[in-house]
Amino acid sequence: MNTYATTLINFKNTFLNSAFKLSAATLISLSISTAIADETCLSPYMPKIKGQEDFVYIWTLGVEGLGDEQDKMVTVDVNPKSTHYGKVINSLSVGGRNEAHHSDFTDDRQYLWAGGLDTNKIFIFDVHTDPAKPTLQKNITDFVAKSGGIVGPHSTYALPGRIVITGLSNNKDHGGRTALVEYTNEGDYIATHWMPTDDNLQGAIKSGKYADGYGYDVRVLPNSNVMLTSSFTGWSNYMMDFGKMLADPEAMKRFGNTVVQWDLHTKQPKKIFDIPGAPLEIRCAWETGHNYCFTTTALTSKIWLLYEDKKGEWQAKEVADIGEPSKIPLPVDISIQSNDKMLWVNTFMDGKTRAFDISDPFKPHQVYEQQIGAQVNMVSSSWDGKRLYYTSSLLANWDKKGADNEQYFKAYHWDGKKLTQDFAIDFTKEKLGRAHQMRFGAYSLYPNKVVDVTASTTPKS
Repeated sequence: MNTYATTLINFKNTFLNSAFKLSAATLISLSISTAIADETCLSPYMPKIKGQEDFVYIWTLGVEGLGDEQDKMVTVDVNPKSTHYGKVINSLSVGGRNEAHHSDFTDDRQYLWAGGLDTNKIFIFDVHTDPAKPTLQKNITDFVAKSGGIVGPHSTYALPGRIVITGLSNNKDHGGRTALVEYTNEGDYIATHWMPTDDNLQGAIKSGKYADGYGYDVRVLPNSNVMLTSSFTGWSNYMMDFGKMLADPEAMKRFGNTVVQWDLHTKQPKKIFDIPGAPLEIRCAWETGHNYCFTTTALTSKIWLLYEDKKGEWQAKEVADIGEPSKIPLPVDISIQSNDKMLWVNTFMDGKTRAFDISDPFKPHQVYEQQIGAQVNMVSSSWDGKRLYYTSSLLANWDKKGADNEQYFKAYHWDGKKLTQDFAIDFTKEKLGRAHQMRFGAYSLYPNKVVDVTASTTPKS
């Protein structure tokens, strides 16, 4: 029996005997044309790519003994008309290994903010001067001090003129208690908004058992004045070896079980929902009148719907299983189609992507699945739904071992019935590291700085 098979059995046994055996939108009114082809997870406040995306920026973890061993922003040419299609055209290393994780643009899409979960550094890249060759514009090294002790900058999300960042942990006990942190687009600290807990609900209403104060992802629905945050785990868990953590009953108790509804304008928490088993990414519907979002739970393998009811109150409801929950496939990233008809769900342990028909958001049902690799983490979908991109790495200490530790970037075409691979890049073979999160780039975003996509570009590190 291989290491991960043993780990999975231990995971199941530990899970069933741990705290996780629990007692029990209008996002914005958009004018959308079929020519738009951008990620469906982006903030509604930023401009979107019209037409074919030119690049995918991949925030990549450095690996000891591989290449320069540093975290880096890797740029891949994904325009089929380019002479460098399917190739790495730029690689910008940032110094050291910071547990590179998530990134996102400012609302003007001039800069890409990327965080390191371990060192708490934030790297701000200029992606507008030359979209093919991002440059490092600024480092934020005092995130913990400025924020009042927040550790693990995770989701960076654009609000008008500012960035809101979710933390995963704190510097007092390295547990899951954490906050939201606001910065200006220029990188100046604004405020810290702590997650509500039992000892300080901050006026929020508990809808169930939990007010754990954990954080992970953030999304907003401007027309409803709603901001939603999900929960995960603290530094002591996400920096621990995966197998060791799964075998530790106390560690398995240290996962979040909540989603919090906030007042978007005042940043005050309003309602806390019980969503057991570590709810991760939040993805919201785009169509006018679709006032709902989805999240998935890593440890209980469920799809949950967060929705506004007929009385204007927000509710949470478990609506579907992902794979066979008893086998703990470990759902990770998700991507919603812009027409609100389909939700893509990746599962790390079996390396699969699954498509769920969400035409009725209360009754999602799986319509397709495909093996992407021995492990898979992130998925990014183009706005027209025709292209999907996948990367492999979850966390440095959680990725699989040996031959199953595949590290890649893969591009697929979706024809509505099946995925067909267009190209793949082996990040280990190319000595780049562990491919994690993706963001799209395009010359069309910066009409005054158009560069010939067929021009020769040389990767650099």
